[in-house]
Amino acid sequence: MKKIIMTMLALSFIGSSVFAQNISEDEIAIIAVLDDFHDAAAQADVGRYLGHMTNDAVFIGTDEHERWSMQPDFSEYVNDRFAAGGWSYYSTNKNINFSQDGSVAWFDETSISNSMGAHFRGSGVLERINGEWKIAHYVLSVLVYNELWDGVMELITVEREKRESD
Repeated sequence: MKKIIMTMLALSFIGSSVFAQNISEDEIAIIAVLDDFHDAAAQADVGRYLGHMTNDAVFIGTDEHERWSMQPDFSEYVNDRFAAGGWSYYSTNKNINFSQDGSVAWFDETSISNSMGAHFRGSGVLERINGEWKIAHYVLSVLVYNELWDGVMELITVEREKRESD
């Protein structure tokens, strides 16, 4: 029931924002792809999640070494992670732009982790393939307040030195 109510709220929000902002059908389609991509992750639905990506997609995670090509690395990672449960984010806003011919779109979104409350920036590129928008490139970044940057860099330096000495 909760999922039905959340879906209805999301659809009413999208519907009202369409009238308020006069967004295009392609923008609505891309918002739906990104929202379903995140929902599939929350449901640990491997097929639906990976189905939103191109065959040669790249996913760049928050760790320094996380640059995953779709095959075999990212699909294996997703299968392993989803076997233990997915991850849950919700997007608070999205910005979408298109190439001149309308076949490529790039976006950025601010997302919040349901489990940690951490704020992230997702950005990426979608391609229109056979009439469907597919994610070709996705980058997930942790948002850090500028005032905290020195402390964060100290933590990263300590961890990097630790990993390099192992």
